[in-house]
Amino acid sequence: MNDKEMSVYEHLGELRKRLIIVAVFFIVALVASFFLVEPIILYLQRADEAKELTMNAFRLTDPIKIYMQFAFIIAVILTSPMFLYQLWAFVSPGLYEKERKVTLSYIPLSVGLFLGGVAFAYFVLFPFVVDFMQSLAGRLGIHQVIGINEYFQFMLQLILPFGLLFQLPVIVMFLTRLGLITPMLLSKVRKYAYFVLLVIAAFITPPDVISQIIVTIPLCLLYEVSIWISKISYRKALLAAQQEENLP
Repeated sequence: MNDKEMSVYEHLGELRKRLIIVAVFFIVALVASFFLVEPIILYLQRADEAKELTMNAFRLTDPIKIYMQFAFIIAVILTSPMFLYQLWAFVSPGLYEKERKVTLSYIPLSVGLFLGGVAFAYFVLFPFVVDFMQSLAGRLGIHQVIGINEYFQFMLQLILPFGLLFQLPVIVMFLTRLGLITPMLLSKVRKYAYFVLLVIAAFITPPDVISQIIVTIPLCLLYEVSIWISKISYRKALLAAQQEENLP
């Protein structure tokens, strides 16, 4: 068995070990989430948007479905820092020493951006969408009977994508550090990126201009911030590479 084959087997063993760590941590987080899920669901039901609605369970299994779904989502969020750390630990041997320290700081930044995106969607966008839907139903003379399953499904489908979209600066920093993208490329494709963001905004919001603008503006600002961050990361990556080359 040559050195290359040994290296491949070692990488696979390392990957397996880190996946096991993440899986064990997820199980622990899932158990812990059972203590958090009930207060969170009750809090969301007491929110201003939900107070004006009468929640109904159309199926006997709706409450347990919502309960388990929230437990799983909470466990995933709690596990995400560990997953990101294990991912960093797996790829860090291929990075420069300074890059290891910099990329490690991406983990709290990524979690913070995710929570920021969820908070923006829940406290800013979601109330506006609920008001729009209720206003539309009133104008059409429709009496809304809200299912608790449908209500929370709609909420999660609206706010969770924002947590992921707010990861854009971290993804850009990471890809810039790996040399896969450059700030020049991001600036060159800016108009195409804006179009894609506009399509995403139209896809995840009701069909009215105001809500699409509310979504599109922060996404475009995130893209501009990502370009600025990419410039900083690009310069630091070049500097780190030059310093490594100058070492004896």
